[in-house]
Amino acid sequence: MKSTTRIQLSVMMFLEFFIWGGWFVTLGTFLGTNLKADGGQIGQVFSTQSWGAIIAPFIIGLIADRYFNAEKILGVLHIAGAVLMYQMYNATDIAAFYPYVFVYMVLYMPTLALVNSVSFNQMKDPEKEFSTIRLFGTVGWIVAGLLISYLFHWDSKENTTNGMLKNTFLLSGVAALILGLMSFTLPKTPPAKSTGEKISISQILGLDALKLLKDKNFAVFFIASILICIPLAFYYQNTNSFLSNIGVENPTGKMTIGQISEVLFLLALPIFFSKFGFKKTILVGMLAWALRYVLFAFGNAGELSFMLLTGIALHGICYDFFFVSGQIYTNSKAGEKVKSAAQGLITLATYGVGMLIGFKIAGMITDSYQTATGFDYKMIWLIPAAIAAAVFLLFAISFKDEKKAN
Repeated sequence: MKSTTRIQLSVMMFLEFFIWGGWFVTLGTFLGTNLKADGGQIGQVFSTQSWGAIIAPFIIGLIADRYFNAEKILGVLHIAGAVLMYQMYNATDIAAFYPYVFVYMVLYMPTLALVNSVSFNQMKDPEKEFSTIRLFGTVGWIVAGLLISYLFHWDSKENTTNGMLKNTFLLSGVAALILGLMSFTLPKTPPAKSTGEKISISQILGLDALKLLKDKNFAVFFIASILICIPLAFYYQNTNSFLSNIGVENPTGKMTIGQISEVLFLLALPIFFSKFGFKKTILVGMLAWALRYVLFAFGNAGELSFMLLTGIALHGICYDFFFVSGQIYTNSKAGEKVKSAAQGLITLATYGVGMLIGFKIAGMITDSYQTATGFDYKMIWLIPAAIAAAVFLLFAISFKDEKKAN
């Protein structure tokens, strides 16, 4: 890969996740304090991520794999996203905010698959090359969080009360506009098929990627991807408020430890993947989910705070060893004609169906263990730990070992 191409892809990944991290992490706090939303309304807003991911494969299959270059679609979606971010910035109540965030997520979630497709299209050996490009996405997420907390201080108690958190939408909107314009300069990623070729309805909708489920191993991976997102939803929905409620100082800043860890483990992933194969790599990721929640369940803000910090630091293994290795595995399984649709299918399984179910269950469990004085966080964390352990056993038993995906 040319050095200029590597730089382009790295900047693309940086901005892609800078945009997301720039507003999503503080979303719950913004909704509760600025728009006075209740728990149910906040849950509905978070679920727009899942609905966007569910719709994403159809957008990818309908357009990216069939008619237009992926980098051009990426540009159009991000420019439209910048406009929607500005509308979210101006919203003064949840009724006005929700339609914009819903449409935004429908447009943003397909870009997660598109940036992967653009990257993979330039790589001769994705197993070795992808992780070094993808780590810049994590760096983007970290930088966004550090800017919000330590430069602008938008998430301080005073500024949160004064409504400064809405500026996160301007920050992400500017980044979206930059990436949108930049996308038209990215390496060309043409559709796999000529638009003049006769295709079936299933091909138009991107359903060709569903044929991958005929492979037993891929089917097991697909199901496990859905199930592991149930405990993942607990992390997104509860961690920041959990840390705040038990008295941890600067919880948002401390949560960036997870992304720093992600960068480190992304660098280790190619070595681990090559030496131990896909199955062992993904099993380590699943086990890390169970362990981190046990640490959350028994840690505290005092003498056991190291348990909380260790649990946050495990995010690198939790995310990279499951999700990034899963993207590489999916790319290796998909044929040239359905690579974009296959990545969209995994987005559907994880951020879509899995997270939608996960947010619903996380909300039910959290409400069930709410007490007069707060929450029974021990049970709130032990339940997703048990779910992660169950998925670990399911995958260990059902997935046939593949030393290296072919």
